[in-house]
Amino acid sequence: MQMSITDIDLALALGGLFAGIMVGLTGMGGAALVTPMLVLLFGVSPAAAVSSDVVAAAIMKPVGSWVHIRNHTVHWGLVGWLSAGSIPGVLVGSWIFSAVLATSGADETIRAWIGGVLVLALIAMLAKGYLTRRARLRGADQQSTGIDTEVKVVRTVILGLIVGLIVGMTSVGSGSLMVTILILLYPLLRPSVLVGTDLTQAVPMLVAGAIAHAGLGEISIAVVVSLLIGQIPGVIIGARLSTRYDGHLLRWLLMVILAATALKLLGAPSLLSGVIAIVGVLIVGGLMIRDRRRASGAATGITGLTESVK
Repeated sequence: MQMSITDIDLALALGGLFAGIMVGLTGMGGAALVTPMLVLLFGVSPAAAVSSDVVAAAIMKPVGSWVHIRNHTVHWGLVGWLSAGSIPGVLVGSWIFSAVLATSGADETIRAWIGGVLVLALIAMLAKGYLTRRARLRGADQQSTGIDTEVKVVRTVILGLIVGLIVGMTSVGSGSLMVTILILLYPLLRPSVLVGTDLTQAVPMLVAGAIAHAGLGEISIAVVVSLLIGQIPGVIIGARLSTRYDGHLLRWLLMVILAATALKLLGAPSLLSGVIAIVGVLIVGGLMIRDRRRASGAATGITGLTESVK
């Protein structure tokens, strides 16, 4: 378990930086981006990738949750009931994960699990975008309640149990799946409270999962440290950039990457997943350039109008 400074992977730290920036900018990604990146780009075994990411997330989540706790944007009733389901769920998921490790095709099975959950995460992201747009159309009524919303106990505990189970098996889902289902269960909950509640409820779940996975001996300390070196400043940078850019096109870019990654993990030919990724990046990149030019043109027009008035 010991490591030295020479064990730190700078390329992996840069990957963590990219993932952190995406999370800070878009509020999406997290394990859905990091775990496949470890497997496909850095050659980490699926088992070590899942366990290491659970530990890294357990260290990262409290940082984000503390900000929301200070801002009073956490629904503690929801946190408690979600944790009542997610903590036993993540322990059961970790037990299933450990049982699969004892089989001969463990890596292939875990890769398939991750790919399948990425598909679910992608669907959840699309659903979240739709629900968010619908909420905006409803206007002020959508923002009318927050931390005093009444908890639907049974549904909330079941949600925590399911998400905890998935996180224990794959490390993916604590954000992308949780927030979308919370929107469905609590459509009047303010977005800031949704995010704060999700981050805070994930802390005890991930700590329990990290302890369980640590007992399996699959954690790579070098991977965890390398990831955190990039992720911590990345999230901070992304959060600051988000005040200037809403990140809507980057969300589409992230979904394209997740779609191509899921296909690759599920056994699709590299050519197919590569073509999807390249075409998606080109399309989203072109749209970003178009938006940038429109913004520059609008700024130039305003400047010209001001000068003519003078």
